[in-house]
Amino acid sequence: MCGIVGYTGADTAKSILTDGLKRLEYRGYDSAGVALERMGDAGSCELDVVRRTGKVAGLESELVARDDASTCGIGHTRWATHGRPTQANAHPHVSCDHRIAVVHNGIIENFAELRVELEERGHRFASETDTEVFAHLIEEAYAREHDLMAAVRAACTRVVGAYGIAVVCADEPGVIAVARKDSPIVVGRGERGSYVASDVIALIDATRDVVVLEDGQFARLSPDGIEYTDAEGACIEPEVTHIDWDIDTAEKGGYPDFMLKEIYEQPRVVRDTLVGRLSPSGELDIDELGLSFEELDLIDRVYVIACGTSYHAGLIAKNLIEGWARIPCEVEAASEFRYRNPIITPSTLVVAVSQSGETADTLAAIRDARIKGAKVFGITNVVGSPVARESDGVIYTKANKEIAVASTKSFIGQVVSLTLLAMLLGQVKGRLTTRQVRMLFHELGDTAAQIQWILDTQVEAVHKAALACRDAHSALFVGRGMGAAISCEGALKLKEVSYLHAEAYAAGEMKHGPIALIDPGFPVIAVTTKSPTYDKVVSNLKECEARGAMIVAIATAGDEDIRAIADHVIYIPPVRDAFSAITATVPLQLLARDVAVLRRCDVDQPRNLAKSVTVE
Repeated sequence: MCGIVGYTGADTAKSILTDGLKRLEYRGYDSAGVALERMGDAGSCELDVVRRTGKVAGLESELVARDDASTCGIGHTRWATHGRPTQANAHPHVSCDHRIAVVHNGIIENFAELRVELEERGHRFASETDTEVFAHLIEEAYAREHDLMAAVRAACTRVVGAYGIAVVCADEPGVIAVARKDSPIVVGRGERGSYVASDVIALIDATRDVVVLEDGQFARLSPDGIEYTDAEGACIEPEVTHIDWDIDTAEKGGYPDFMLKEIYEQPRVVRDTLVGRLSPSGELDIDELGLSFEELDLIDRVYVIACGTSYHAGLIAKNLIEGWARIPCEVEAASEFRYRNPIITPSTLVVAVSQSGETADTLAAIRDARIKGAKVFGITNVVGSPVARESDGVIYTKANKEIAVASTKSFIGQVVSLTLLAMLLGQVKGRLTTRQVRMLFHELGDTAAQIQWILDTQVEAVHKAALACRDAHSALFVGRGMGAAISCEGALKLKEVSYLHAEAYAAGEMKHGPIALIDPGFPVIAVTTKSPTYDKVVSNLKECEARGAMIVAIATAGDEDIRAIADHVIYIPPVRDAFSAITATVPLQLLARDVAVLRRCDVDQPRNLAKSVTVE
């Protein structure tokens, strides 16, 4: 979940590294640092390591006074795991002789044993981090091998855990050694040099053709090119991935923050995710499926495994899969799935949902499910990501790059993709006719215009509700059916970006405990769209109203009756209940962002969070 960038070539490395780190800052922003190669008066190379706590802007200010002669270096922006967010714990970490510098994403599980071993041999540690053992292991191996790539390969054999690393050595100027295991690393060649990063967004200015390293692969970057090897040092020819989105994705485009920009991109996400998915004959067409209709017809149980926002997309999918395909579906937190020995057979389908496609808990669950014989299907936003590569089939959400830490457009893409999967299973099982699938598909496509209507007409209503919630200390989100599932996502968004405590409950559960929290002015945000459970939700809200709650209702346009009990009403267009989660999500996203802005919180980079969780 930290960010790595590196460059070697003909241009100034300093600006390339800081620009790349700023684009990667959504992955971690506790501290940042760079290691730049500097040539001394006698022609010898030295490493200039600069590290600062806080965001990349502080590091950039520190580097202004440094000369621009260096053409090779590595950089890192950190989300703290081992060790507090201090300058001493910031990356890069260096060897005792200050000739080797390392940046690292991941967790070294046996770092404590390695540290004791290295200290017994005289190595001096300057940080609390697990990463520093890499610098000392490589230092020892380099003393034997006198070759950076060989030393990095040797060090990797000693390490247990996950890593994506980039290494420079003052004795081999212009060379960056790269290795990967369970932590993403991409490399690319541009016209002016060679690049490495933990995310393609840092390379997009230089090249659209990148190599996503696989586990156990290594790369040697030099100004002249890139060489790829396996764990034994044998040369390999990796697969090249072409990136078809542009740098505008990484810029705010006139919006005050990425979160708002990405909320407004959601109509496009719906349209793009659906393009080409329905054949002229009325059958769903998912060419990345990887599973035959015959294999799908044998499925008798579905598990959706995910974390955080993706988990809430799974809650929506459960309703749709069971309703349309009549297949039992369970939604599991990926971090718990493999520890409870779930019932898995060859007729089980495991659907792994991950925005980044690199979530460590989800990947571990996928691997466990495959060992037990399950079919695995991925829902992800990143082409070529680990989830995509390790699944039998995949639906890409077509959200393009999402920069804000709190997921918005990726969530909508996930829900649309899971809706397609539910429709497909219903079609394969014979529960949905071709005519029904065609009708549902077109209604699903209509949600793009419905989202746009919300964005065009409901912003003022959202802002008034946000003003009423700004000074609260806690809030409850309630709903029934689809409304209960989407309430979970609304509560999470508010917590993530505004730091206001929030919980979500099925509205029928209010009398079983949560209603004790309500006193005058307490915010209750309710999904009260027209559905089979509408009257029940209204009844629950009247109980809250009687105790003085301040009620914000997400209601169907035209519903004037709800105003009798709600202090604030935010409308969404009339929509089939199966698709209501897509539209009802949008005002909850806007509300969370508005409350956060009013509370002067950083909506793009909330404290303690990072975009992707690549460690367990």
